[in-house]
Amino acid sequence: MVRALVTGAAGRMGTTLVRLIGETEGIEVAGAVERPGHPAVGRDAGEVAGVGALGVAIGDDLEAVLPQADVVVDFTSATASMGHVDAVCRAGKAIVVGSTGFSPEDRARIEARAAEARIFLAPNMSIGVNVLLRVVADVARALGDAYDVEIVETHHRFKKDAPSGTALALAEAVAQALGRRLETDAVYGRRGLGGGRPAGQIGIHAVRAGDVVGDHTVVFGGLGERVEVTHRATSRETFARGAIRAALWVVGRPNGFYGMADLLGG
Repeated sequence: MVRALVTGAAGRMGTTLVRLIGETEGIEVAGAVERPGHPAVGRDAGEVAGVGALGVAIGDDLEAVLPQADVVVDFTSATASMGHVDAVCRAGKAIVVGSTGFSPEDRARIEARAAEARIFLAPNMSIGVNVLLRVVADVARALGDAYDVEIVETHHRFKKDAPSGTALALAEAVAQALGRRLETDAVYGRRGLGGGRPAGQIGIHAVRAGDVVGDHTVVFGGLGERVEVTHRATSRETFARGAIRAALWVVGRPNGFYGMADLLGG
């Protein structure tokens, strides 16, 4: 039985993870943490998640709870996750990180720690989105430079980072397929009289509205036609289920840095 520790256990993703881990064979909630001062600290994680008492109290010190877990499942924030990765590396455990908003320097630092623990990081834990990443690269290669590429993502009003990590991953997949560099070719929204669209741009646009879980569309626009590839998430459960699948998978691996392509055999 894999023993999982859920961070942010009283949040939207945390409660979803606690509930779904309880419904999944081969894994159990062995620990739960929240930030110091959170009103849920001290309460039973199962009761907070609405599934009844699990006998697991929500703590506020990750390192104090780590010894009783095999893997940490972390959907918090980039800043919090950096600290969680450090703690997991010191303990030699495993961690699945679904947080977004990491800078290139943050990601490089996480990858550099992978010799000390099993680190699984993905900007989107949805199986469908990760299939989409493969599909858009294939479409980009097939259509080539004659088609303009625009990426539009929509999320709920509470999302803190923009554009989403998934939109950036999609843009990177397209850029690699076309031999471009996001550092020079990405455009984040447009305003004013730009004199038309230069060739080679990859447009990335963020929309924040209501309670949208997550929509991503990649538009390949040619003269006389366009191809649109879309993924819509209708429930946070899709991300939680992907993370649980990753947690079950990564525990048995050697220390290293992993992502969805490894899990899916890509």
